[in-house]
Formats: sequence, C-alpha cells, structure tokens
Amino acid sequence: MKLGYDFFASDVLILAPELLGKILVRKFPDGNTIRLRIIETEAYRGTDDLACHASKGKTPRTEPMFMEAGTIYIYLIYGMYWMLNIVCSEIDNPQAVLIRGAGKYNGPGKLTKALRIDKTFNKTSIFENEFLWIEDDDFSGEYFTSPRVGIDYAGEPWISMPWNFKLKNFKIDF
Repeated sequence: MKLGYDFFASDVLILAPELLGKILVRKFPDGNTIRLRIIETEAYRGTDDLACHASKGKTPRTEPMFMEAGTIYIYLIYGMYWMLNIVCSEIDNPQAVLIRGAGKYNGPGKLTKALRIDKTFNKTSIFENEFLWIEDDDFSGEYFTSPRVGIDYAGEPWISMPWNFKLKNFKIDF
C-alpha cells in the first residue's frame, strides 16, 4: 500500500521511527523498479533544533522544509552526496526525516547514488511522485535509538538527542 498525506502529517519524532520497515520504491524512467526496506532514519525538528537546516530560517535551500507534509527535501553535502529527506508535520513547522539507510545501502549518500536520486526530486511530493514513493507491507520490527550522525556543529543538547532510529537485527529480505 502506497503511503499518503495522512501518514506524513505527524511530528518528526513519531514519523522517523514509523518509517522504519517501510518500503522505499524507486521506479526508473525505463520501467525498472527497486524496492528497499528502510532501516535507518534521523529526525530534524524545527527552528529550535540547531542541527536542523531550518534553524537558520527559511531560505531558498530550506524552503521545502516549510512546505506540506510529504514534500521531498533534497540537498547536497560535501559537493557530492544528495540527501533524501521527507518533510512532515504541518506547513511552516519545518520538520523532516532523513532516510539514512535502506536495504543493503547503509548510508544516505550510498542510497541516493544507488537509486539515482538527485535535486530533480526536490520540492516534489513523496505520495504523488511516479518515480519515488513509500509503501507499507505491514512489516513490524524492533528498533533502537542513538544520537544523530555528524552534527557536532550544533552543540549540546542537540548532539546528544537520541533522534537516530535503526531497525534491530535487520536482514535484507529483498
């Protein structure tokens, strides 16, 4: 079942763990399709969260974070890796979930490279997109939390927030 607006219209601390175990689907223009189970997510929660891009306000780069739930937010890091984020919550309450891993791809840059995800997806809808969407197959699994990765610049308490979510004992099933 393809997930719709109602699924994404929640607080990031609810959505990030709920995305674990869901299926990230990438359909290529030639018709080939890849389905990967989401195994790791990370939460970024609004203008007060100094690790969140939105903490610096609304800019051309961060504009997608201020859009409706289900908007895809793509940005480039280190000049070479695209990051896939899904906006949640409500308009003008900038929250997003970073998809850090899916299937055998245990890193956000490796994932977007394998799925050929780039800035062309930015500001599109994850539930209206014909080339990228998320499905639910009723998978259920336990997860654990840890601090987010690579955000030392944010300082405390943001460095220590346990807003990284990973499936426990995940085995690639497809």
